[in-house]
Amino acid sequence: MSNTAPNRKSRLGDIAKMVAFLGIGIFFIYWFLLKLEPQQKAAIWQAFREADYLWVAVAMAVSLLSHLVRALRWQLLYHPIGYKPHIGNVFGSVVVAYLANLAFPRAGEVVRCATLRTSEDIPVEKSLGTVVTERLVDTLAFAIVVLIGMLVMFGQAKDWLYNILSEKFDSLPNMAIIVSVLVVMAVMAFLAYKFLWKRLLHIPFFQKVDNMVRGMVDGLKSIFHMGTRRTVLFIVYSVLIYLLYILGGLIIFQAFDETGWLGMRAAFVIYIFGSVGMTFSQGGIGVYPVLIQLGLDIYGISMEVGTACGWLLWGSQQAVVIAVGAAFLVYFSLQKRQQRRRC
Repeated sequence: MSNTAPNRKSRLGDIAKMVAFLGIGIFFIYWFLLKLEPQQKAAIWQAFREADYLWVAVAMAVSLLSHLVRALRWQLLYHPIGYKPHIGNVFGSVVVAYLANLAFPRAGEVVRCATLRTSEDIPVEKSLGTVVTERLVDTLAFAIVVLIGMLVMFGQAKDWLYNILSEKFDSLPNMAIIVSVLVVMAVMAFLAYKFLWKRLLHIPFFQKVDNMVRGMVDGLKSIFHMGTRRTVLFIVYSVLIYLLYILGGLIIFQAFDETGWLGMRAAFVIYIFGSVGMTFSQGGIGVYPVLIQLGLDIYGISMEVGTACGWLLWGSQQAVVIAVGAAFLVYFSLQKRQQRRRC
């Protein structure tokens, strides 16, 4: 009885998150459609009709490849703990996790561990440890990508950002001053940790922070305990995942005459815009396409084509997740049913 109440609260919390994130996405879709004139809606529909869907299919293949590379990277994390899951089951777990995230935010992390328990008999707690490590790497990698984007923002995107900031501030520091401030802050943070942190550890809050940081560091260190070959592969896979994400945007550009001239730099900027959209609504619905359109506006792309481009980029990714994820969901369900029959 005592376990029922927490479980019910957890389910209600998941449902509340789902409704909230989905509601944000639906609101953005409604808000966007509300401000469109009839001729603009017609122009967007025309852009969809004139798009080259062969390139959309290629973008879907690249999206699927990025999931496969993620699966290969995740598979490497099992070797130090004594498991060698089949890549097919690992890949299926990754795609099913993305499918679960469309329904419940962050539910995918648990779902993919559960599917590997069914298919590979790997305890969930073991898988969760590898997922935490993977998430730490993703967080660090994305922070590096954003930092690169901020420091070497390209061409029109740099001018656009500068103009927006100029409207809000009378004067802007140059890049040398910004970098100098960041270096000074980093040195100060290191000195504070070196000389003050131990004195603060008797306070419960700082104890929790210290344990969390140590856990993160240990998780990152575990990558270098896989052996030189696997560590190098892990790093290569990590870089390849983000290159494929960016390449997906570049390929979608080719589906429209108006965006065909855009290159890898624009795709890099668009990836950052889209990633922000993914955090605001469930699966990025509604927000992701709007931010892609905003990013393309930097390069002078019309709102109609930018909107169609954003929706096709988002839709191609989600179509892969829904189709392949649903197929693997059926596959894992059949596996689970067979196991029950054996028992």
